[in-house]
Amino acid sequence: MASTTRACRGRRTLLLAEAGLLLASWSATASAEGAKEAAEELSGTISRAAATSDDGEAAPVEVAAAEIGSVDDQLGEIVVTATKRATNLQDTPIAISVIGEQMLEDRRAQSLLDLTDGAVPSLRVATFESRQSALTVGIRGIVPFDANQTARDQGVGVYIDGIYLGRQQGLNAALFDIERIEVLRGPQGTLFGRNTEGGALNIVTRAPTGAFGGRVSGGVGNFGSYNAEAHIDLPAFANLAFKLDGLVQHQGATTKNPLQGEKGWNYYHRVGGRAAARWQPVDGLTVDLSYDRARDENTPFYSQLINFNPNGYNVGSYGGTSGTQLRFNNAPCNVVVAGTLTNPCIAPLSPLVVVSGDRRQKEAEIGVPQQPSVDETQGLTAAIRYALTPDLELRSISGWREVETHQFDNSGGAHRTTFVPNANFSRYSLSELSQRQWSQEFQAVGSVASLDYVLGLYYFTEKVRETAATPTTNRWNSAGTGYTINSPDVLPPISSSNQGWQREDWFVARDSQATAKSYAVFGQATWTPPGLEALHVTAGARYTYDKRDGALTVFNNVAVNFPFRYREGRIDPMVTLAFDAARDLHLYAKYATGFRAGGANSRSQTFSAFGPESVDSFELGAKSEFLDRRVRLNVAAYLMNRKGTQTDFDFVDVRRTLADGSPNPNFNRHYEETANAPGTSKIKGFEADLTVQPIDELQLSASYAYTDINVPPTANPFLPGNPLFQVYTVFTPKHAASGAIDYEVPAGFADANIRLHLDANYAGRQYSFQSEPVRTDSSFIVNGSLALTDITMNDGEAQLRLALWARNLLNETHIYRRSAANSSPVIDSITGIPSYSGVLGDYGNLNAPRTFGVEARISF
Repeated sequence: MASTTRACRGRRTLLLAEAGLLLASWSATASAEGAKEAAEELSGTISRAAATSDDGEAAPVEVAAAEIGSVDDQLGEIVVTATKRATNLQDTPIAISVIGEQMLEDRRAQSLLDLTDGAVPSLRVATFESRQSALTVGIRGIVPFDANQTARDQGVGVYIDGIYLGRQQGLNAALFDIERIEVLRGPQGTLFGRNTEGGALNIVTRAPTGAFGGRVSGGVGNFGSYNAEAHIDLPAFANLAFKLDGLVQHQGATTKNPLQGEKGWNYYHRVGGRAAARWQPVDGLTVDLSYDRARDENTPFYSQLINFNPNGYNVGSYGGTSGTQLRFNNAPCNVVVAGTLTNPCIAPLSPLVVVSGDRRQKEAEIGVPQQPSVDETQGLTAAIRYALTPDLELRSISGWREVETHQFDNSGGAHRTTFVPNANFSRYSLSELSQRQWSQEFQAVGSVASLDYVLGLYYFTEKVRETAATPTTNRWNSAGTGYTINSPDVLPPISSSNQGWQREDWFVARDSQATAKSYAVFGQATWTPPGLEALHVTAGARYTYDKRDGALTVFNNVAVNFPFRYREGRIDPMVTLAFDAARDLHLYAKYATGFRAGGANSRSQTFSAFGPESVDSFELGAKSEFLDRRVRLNVAAYLMNRKGTQTDFDFVDVRRTLADGSPNPNFNRHYEETANAPGTSKIKGFEADLTVQPIDELQLSASYAYTDINVPPTANPFLPGNPLFQVYTVFTPKHAASGAIDYEVPAGFADANIRLHLDANYAGRQYSFQSEPVRTDSSFIVNGSLALTDITMNDGEAQLRLALWARNLLNETHIYRRSAANSSPVIDSITGIPSYSGVLGDYGNLNAPRTFGVEARISF
């Protein structure tokens, strides 16, 4: 352990000290002369674009940000649309990180899940539980533990082309032709609205160009992986331009399943397509339409038993006349006498079960049924922009989206339930969720004299329903030396101990449904006083009114009716003072608020409700460039006061028997209660982004995030007397850093270049369950690629790119989710008697192993 700690410290020191670390926000993809002309045009265009720019659904400037590289020997400019107008990143008084097309390609980031390694240190992406079918996204310590429900929201808004994505499910769908991902750090309650108290993820796709061109690519890698993509722009006609995107991404399991015909773990197969059209019938009018559809088949990461009996309880053995009586010192275990538990002991471990420690299992020792979870997403977006005058643009952004999730998660095997002779084991977490949403936004973006403004109206509605079940798929023999597979089809009556995993044979653990409606009106304006052009004062506010209704209609296979009703209105203001201290030095002070809507917990027994949480944020920042724009340094320090922190207390009842020795009818049931923490949670942090271009061919960059969080103790509903209990924020390390080296030189033939990319990503230990003081391992992930680019083909009509890539190049192994819930006895909330029947050990999920491959792309 000491050597591991020293190694982690050494890695962190190396990472923070090495100027060449940390990932490039941007890289040079155009020639020096062409980039210089583009940047000069862009500088003039940005100032004119106050009323004629885009809201992120398409590039507002003909030269998109991802195409701007170095200007001679200078760093290129980056365009963002975080303020609903096109602005230069360095001039925008918001803490923003930009993940551009080049960065996505260098890192081979095919979905948001590939950002779990920490490409942007303050952005934290994790799977919900072990499942790839739902992602948790957090920024600056605003990270929900469980928003994977019908009436709950995340604290970071995820948008694609201006459309808010309402559910965690489906967020891991393949990324189509992405121009950039803007990571807006800090509350965005004024311009983006509800559920953006931590920030927003603004994903911008490429719009049709109207000129014939495109690219096709394909590749193969280890674990049977392969991928193919096609992105085609068609020639414009009758003022219409079309673009088609299609892709397939596949990876075999990285942990094998010994059960014949069943999938292993960490497998995925994604397919999808997108069609986009741009119509510009008259000057000043642009209509963008797009439709996308994707299917993601995936299996969870394997849950491993990290240790057995870490607290050193007595381990019994099975005997007695039935062979199932747990005994220690020749006496029955866990007998209650006069309200006191006597001779406590825990069950022995099956001889088949492997205790893995921190070693990643390549193959499970016990085979279980494991079908792929299936996420199906689709959406239609219509964005209309009309320049009514040179100083006023009117916009309409309409979006319809749908998510269907069929969840199959059998990741635990025998690693999360104790051994009992001839008893069932291996919990199969099944869920059927469907969600449909519609949103409409109107914007007026304009300028009057020295005032730039944005005004808007917003409407959002969704319907969600989920049905869930948790059957057990395997059955031990009498000695634990073998097992059989339970039938997926069972004869009625269906009960908690007699159920299958076919849909018609579910013993329904819960069935809930919810509808939500949200209305908002917002405005924001920036005033630059005449004669004092270095000062910019921005103020804005948004009024939001939320309605949510729902009901829990089935609980433990019994029809119930627990309704839920939520109504809340609030105002979120924002004030920013920005000062241009010099041409390349911009300072700002900002106050902003944001909130996450209240809801109800469908994993509770009564669909129990909880209120909203909100933050007040105070931020100071500086954006600077120096040494003739060879160095760019952006820093931000912030303090956030969060009230009503939504805190989850999670409990899977693994007790096979109750304290009195009787069978537990709720064995394997998952319960959860959500409470609003009293008082104020304090979140404070510091962020720094450094990019250096010491020579034309080399770009170095570094990013660092420090996050410190203190949440007040909250009443724990699962402990006797509901005592105050210290709770934790998940997936938020105190220290995180990321960086990269990008080096590109001419290859000496066919106008080709050689491009080398290395990035390293560090994250400190962190909590993964809100109610457990158990932390994960720290992590240090290195990715790399070596490419031969811009190889001229067909007399310059096409270019070829050949690349070798690797993710987790050093094959580093760490536990990214860890729980000790099964390592201690459960205390009965009424009698106070402990139950040892579920004690086993810590379990955890480990990160993906090293993957690598080759890829070819032709651009034309």
